[in-house]
Amino acid sequence: MIKRIMVVVVLVALCLSFAFATTSYGFEPVKVGEGMTIRFLAGGPPGGPFATVVVNGARQAAHDLGLELEVIWSNWSVEDMVVDFKEAVAARPDGIVVYGYAGEVAAGPIIDQAVSKGITVTAINTNFPTYEKKYGAEGHGWVGAEVYSVGRKLGEYAVRELGLGEGDRALVYGLLSMPGRGMRSQGCIDALEEAGVTVDYLEISDAVNADPTMGIPVVSAYIAAHPDVDLIITDHGGLTATLPTYFRAAGVKPGEIAGAGFDPTPAAAEGIREGYILAVWDQQQFLHGYLSVLQIALARKFMFSGLHIDTGAGVVNASNVEALAALADAGIR
Repeated sequence: MIKRIMVVVVLVALCLSFAFATTSYGFEPVKVGEGMTIRFLAGGPPGGPFATVVVNGARQAAHDLGLELEVIWSNWSVEDMVVDFKEAVAARPDGIVVYGYAGEVAAGPIIDQAVSKGITVTAINTNFPTYEKKYGAEGHGWVGAEVYSVGRKLGEYAVRELGLGEGDRALVYGLLSMPGRGMRSQGCIDALEEAGVTVDYLEISDAVNADPTMGIPVVSAYIAAHPDVDLIITDHGGLTATLPTYFRAAGVKPGEIAGAGFDPTPAAAEGIREGYILAVWDQQQFLHGYLSVLQIALARKFMFSGLHIDTGAGVVNASNVEALAALADAGIR
């Protein structure tokens, strides 16, 4: 009897050892990013509502992966982003995360230089399609929301919810001048114009880009000149968070003009509650930071290729804002 029990025990042990051997293939979990340094070009200003959440994601990834993260802020200045990118390459980290706002003409040669030095580059928010194809095998990928598509979807949502059409007016306050990035503004415009809405456009200046409160006189002057406006879309997370301030400064009461924009923040959530903001498109920007850092670490540790990750989710409105408000307050959404 004892012999039989021993035989069974040995057989079970052998089966378990084979099972573990065939399922793990000798893999031992490690801190994937240990010993790595990634320079993260954060795009916006320190404390900015959008860039802060992106950086929170990057820092969480750095913590989880055991790597060193160097964060550089650029105040949404394309010129500064290019300079910061060049300086990042000169510093020779293991990887660089960069916004695609500068476009391929300006950023392309810097990407080439980085890769030639053995640096893994990946893009967030707006991509570099040519360089994804060129260096995808080296880990160059993209994490963000397809800009034209989400701009169009927000415009279509506003048309549908507000019943807009011929005889109605909307303002798109955007960034058409930015290569690639400006396609989100274009998506908003196209959706509205195809519905028959008269669309006015204002370009966000560098000053307003860096400090959205500088847009107060701009929006006030526009509303004074166009009292028949039905909708204002701000193609900028910081400006969307400031929409209630713009409306109050112009003497607009909740519901008189609909506001819409991008990126949930505590201020935008409050604007939805107050009735100043109809909807905010959520591109889950925490993931921009987290997944871009993870992608570089995986590429360098395990030779994974670059990934093209679309994080565009959907709208936050009065029906679901409370479910996400706590996460926005925590700097995650």
